[in-house]
Amino acid sequence: MPASPTGDLIGRSLHDPAYIDAVEAFDAHLRLERGASEHTRRAYVGDVCRLLATFEGPDGRGLPLTDIEAGNLREWVLTMSRTGSSPATTARRIASVRRFFGQCLRSGRIAQDPSTRLRTPKKPSRLPTVLQQEHAARVLDGADGRTDSARTDRPPASAVLSDVSDAMEVPEATKASEPSDPTRSAVGLRDAALLELLYATGLRVSELVGLDLDDVDGAAGLVTVLGKGGKVRRVPFGAPAARAVDAWREAGRPALAHEDSGPALFLGVRGARLDVRQVRRVVKAATDAVPGTPHLSPHGLRHSAATHMVENGADIRQVQEYLGHAALSSTQIYTHVSLGRLAAVYDRAHPRA
Repeated sequence: MPASPTGDLIGRSLHDPAYIDAVEAFDAHLRLERGASEHTRRAYVGDVCRLLATFEGPDGRGLPLTDIEAGNLREWVLTMSRTGSSPATTARRIASVRRFFGQCLRSGRIAQDPSTRLRTPKKPSRLPTVLQQEHAARVLDGADGRTDSARTDRPPASAVLSDVSDAMEVPEATKASEPSDPTRSAVGLRDAALLELLYATGLRVSELVGLDLDDVDGAAGLVTVLGKGGKVRRVPFGAPAARAVDAWREAGRPALAHEDSGPALFLGVRGARLDVRQVRRVVKAATDAVPGTPHLSPHGLRHSAATHMVENGADIRQVQEYLGHAALSSTQIYTHVSLGRLAAVYDRAHPRA
């Protein structure tokens, strides 16, 4: 029986025993040697399974791995183009297949790698969607029109949640400020804490939901994060996030936790660790409640935090460390965002623009 969701995906997608064995070995390589997350592994494995399934016949037997040639892979790429796959999706699938055949070559399953000459389509260069700094402050403070984002005496998290609940048009009987509903109040405190912490630290959403109680040191203003590739980093955060997290831990989390909750920092209403989809819903509701803000995902808050740091003078290499990027090239897009905003300000303000 498959031991993981990724193993289950392999079993559902493929029938040829040699294919299943090779993809399971690839999954193990991603997990044990590269420290890839379950999410990353499912993406890579899913891409490889889609390819190999095209080589399986009605009897479930597949073309031997040693017989798969560059021409087969080029035809696969052309098929993706004909069926409307975006350049980004095609590029990701090619990258997955290259990793798979590279691992097959290293493990001796094949003598030649047929993927080495595959051309990756150019992805259109798109700047990330980010919040203006004043909109970020309003998202965090609620939609009541406060604009003084620079002040340090922000209201406590419970007050922030009251504002956010009002803006989200929560029914009167279930507002976070209603003391007769401790679960709703706890959820409100949790949402305020995760919004503040996401923006303060620029964490990936997978990193946020993976946090345990001991990972957040409110007194020191530091969070310890297990990032991509199993790399650990420490990220600072400020007083507003510290207050919101403390309020959640002290007054919110106990209302949702039970004996099986474990050490997870953020919990759902049933007491289990919060998942990525729930965080997406919280971020969407909070940003949709503020007029003039773009549609935003949790990753959009990460983009926003990094962009605002660059705009306010942070060195790009410091932002690279803050975000946990392995390559500086991943961080340099934030300089482009800031330059774009500078150009817009120049056009509005310079007499010779």
